[in-house]
Amino acid sequence: GEQLGVRCLAQGRLSHGLLALGIEGQLFSFSTRIYMDFNATTPVEPEVISAITEALCDAWGNPSSTYLPGLKAKGIMNQARDSIARMVGGKASDIIFTSGGTEANNMVFHSALEHFWKSRASAEGGQEENHQPNGKKVLPHVITSNVEHDSIRLTAEHLLKVGKADVTFLPVSKVTGRVEVEDVMAAMRPNTCLVTVMLANNETGVIMPIKDICQKVRSAKRSSSSPRVLLHTDAAQAIGKIRVDAQELGVDYMTIVGHKFYAPRIGALYANGPGVMTPVYPLLFGGGQERNFRPGTENTAMIAGLGKVNSANCQYFRFNSHFPGTDTLPNTCNVSILGQGLQGHRVLSTCRRLLASVGAACHSDRGDQPSHILLNCGIPYHVAINALRISVGKGTSRQDVDAVVEDLRDAVERLEQTD
Repeated sequence: GEQLGVRCLAQGRLSHGLLALGIEGQLFSFSTRIYMDFNATTPVEPEVISAITEALCDAWGNPSSTYLPGLKAKGIMNQARDSIARMVGGKASDIIFTSGGTEANNMVFHSALEHFWKSRASAEGGQEENHQPNGKKVLPHVITSNVEHDSIRLTAEHLLKVGKADVTFLPVSKVTGRVEVEDVMAAMRPNTCLVTVMLANNETGVIMPIKDICQKVRSAKRSSSSPRVLLHTDAAQAIGKIRVDAQELGVDYMTIVGHKFYAPRIGALYANGPGVMTPVYPLLFGGGQERNFRPGTENTAMIAGLGKVNSANCQYFRFNSHFPGTDTLPNTCNVSILGQGLQGHRVLSTCRRLLASVGAACHSDRGDQPSHILLNCGIPYHVAINALRISVGKGTSRQDVDAVVEDLRDAVERLEQTD
């Protein structure tokens, strides 16, 4: 990035309090102004700019071509697909690249309604026009919230207006700001085919109980004639800020938006086994790219940038010393960098500058075993084994903290590249 004369991010300074967040301070400066509207969009990371530039220069071929420039472009796309899949806890085959979040959200509505009608037709021997005893047509029913992004809200309103779907807009709780699981279950109907609730709200920052919603919906008893209820979350505001694991959440679909996490303005749709386990129907028709789910010659350079940001900026952290209502020492941070192969002892041995530990010094002979203290505090095994204990002292400077964060990021990137 720097060799191209491009440096979009001013390196902010971290206090030891921000270290507990596990992120690099980033203040995007316009002269004397300080940018703090990162939920609107984020600047593109220098490493991402480099990846985009390299793809434009070296991978300009059509990814569908079978000669070298095309194969190189295809290879870059495959790497990016795998990177994004790992970022959200899926498989490479689960990722469908789109122009952005709006297109991904519209694909979900389209797929859910198509699946509803095809399922009804199959159940009724090919008759797609299904009616209730009163002669009224049975429409697919969608459940969403009243605080969704416009690409969800306006799509749902349009389908309701033109008579293509019934929609329930659930109000969020005025106490918690969340969509309550009980309200979702109370809104369920025999013809419900889609529940779509955002993972985190862009204005309040409230994280919705998606995992609980998915578990309750899947466990609900439904008649054999009722359609499958597909589960979707728009994770635009969550990815890059909190850990997001599609399998753990239990969703069928997840919307991924690059420009919300230091990537370019491109997106992707996660679908759990698209076309096999989870129905995906194309909005567009054309050359068959993206396995016919999203035709159109792929934007290789932007896809390369989207894939690069996983290792460049979006490591997921679990803060093991944060307990609601409990004060903690201001100099102590116990954090796990989540991901396979990122055990605490491996990360520390890969760091070139940081000297820290995975727990108490008197227990250092326990090798790669997780701390019994963390386990006894309820920290899951797979989180505890990745733990790092970082403690600062009187002589620790903000520059030291900056250097440690960079060192950790570099170490994790090296480990991910070798695994």
